[in-house]
Amino acid sequence: MRRLALLVFLILVATTYLVGCGDVTYAQPTETETPDSVAATEEEKEPTEFALHDLEQQTIDQFERLAPSVVYVTNIGVRRIGFSRDVTSIPQGSGSGFIWDKNGTIITNFHVVNGASDVEVTLADGSVWKAKPVGFEPEKDLAVIKIEAPADQLKPIPVGKSNGLKVGQHVMAIGNPFGFDHTLTTGVISGLDREIRSPTQRPIQGVIQTDAAINPGNSGGPLLDSNGRLIGMNTAIFSPSGAYAGIGFAVPVDHIGRSVPEILEHGKVTKPGLGLTIASPDVTRRLNIDGLLLLSLVPDGPAEKAGLRATARTRFGEVRLGDVIVRLDETRVKTVDDLFRFLDTKKVGDKVTVEYVRENKTEKVDVVLERVN
Repeated sequence: MRRLALLVFLILVATTYLVGCGDVTYAQPTETETPDSVAATEEEKEPTEFALHDLEQQTIDQFERLAPSVVYVTNIGVRRIGFSRDVTSIPQGSGSGFIWDKNGTIITNFHVVNGASDVEVTLADGSVWKAKPVGFEPEKDLAVIKIEAPADQLKPIPVGKSNGLKVGQHVMAIGNPFGFDHTLTTGVISGLDREIRSPTQRPIQGVIQTDAAINPGNSGGPLLDSNGRLIGMNTAIFSPSGAYAGIGFAVPVDHIGRSVPEILEHGKVTKPGLGLTIASPDVTRRLNIDGLLLLSLVPDGPAEKAGLRATARTRFGEVRLGDVIVRLDETRVKTVDDLFRFLDTKKVGDKVTVEYVRENKTEKVDVVLERVN
């Protein structure tokens, strides 16, 4: 019995030795993944630099390229100090503008600089320059001013065209809303051929509508297409509160391109006209007249030369109503806005067929448009 027990013991010892010393490899215990170890692994997987989308990089590149072409325009006014005769200059408004050429020509809105005793222009490098007025076209809210900065500090903005624009195109606006200089906003063209009022209350036609954020201070700044080309000048917003509401308007660059050379040469834009004054809407409404009632004619002007007749008193003291213009070429006209819209499509020297009513008879006459001041 003892021999049997000894034999079993020796067998057990030998088996243990074989298991412990053989080629069997024991799996190491699996370490529990702690939150710290998981975070470390994720950090190793994250890129070391934030990757920009192609569109984002394109917008950044365009802004960095175009920002030096945009300026800050300050309207300086003069105010009397108390009851003394001393006066002081104070900023009374600000807006935006853009560099047109290497000669220091700056384009902005007329309403930005209107009424200023002095105008200052701040370039992207922070330098401040006194600006001199070159000329204005208030009917299109356009002003041309000039600074005497060195050419190497001036970067003219690339000029595109507004003809052929499409609703949905991506656009950028750069300006100084509320004094925050060189602010970039983006959006799309929301509409075309809109109409807004100029500071003279004359309609501005063909205006571009955009949802790119435009606020007070953006006026006069550029509206740019996705290639960084000027397509319009930010001019107005539609908003019950006076702040951004998603509807902004820009004067098209094609008009700016036609007007600026003329302003640089003559100080103003030559306007074609008929040489006449018409009655107000209240008067024509009270008289139940459906057209443009002529009140007076410019002596030796186009309308007078053509034989049109203005309102006048007879020798008996009675009022004789003048001719009533009802059509210009093929365009029906009822209001002064209709007249302005028609004239905006014409130039000095154009011949216009005027259809008018005189003493209940409809007649026609050709009138050659002349320059008006």
